[in-house]
Amino acid sequence: MSATPSTTGGAREAVAGFVAAASLFASLLGVAYRPARIIPIAILLALVAARMTERYNRLAALAVAVGAVCFLLGMTVAVLTENPLY
Repeated sequence: MSATPSTTGGAREAVAGFVAAASLFASLLGVAYRPARIIPIAILLALVAARMTERYNRLAALAVAVGAVCFLLGMTVAVLTENPLY
């Protein structure tokens, strides 16, 4: 046993968690404002976060799924309300 905790991937894991959370926020923001401009970048961020981390892998996968659903929903809302897509 060791008295010091394991620090494998410390900063990288934290940054990946923040990137996945930012991707979730951007996806939800994109539903209401310019979905074709914001949500693809949010999905790309989520994919980068998924590649960076093992600890927050489920959060990154959730961010990718939410991004896909938000893209479909945002484009639908933008077309139905005749708002600009980008």
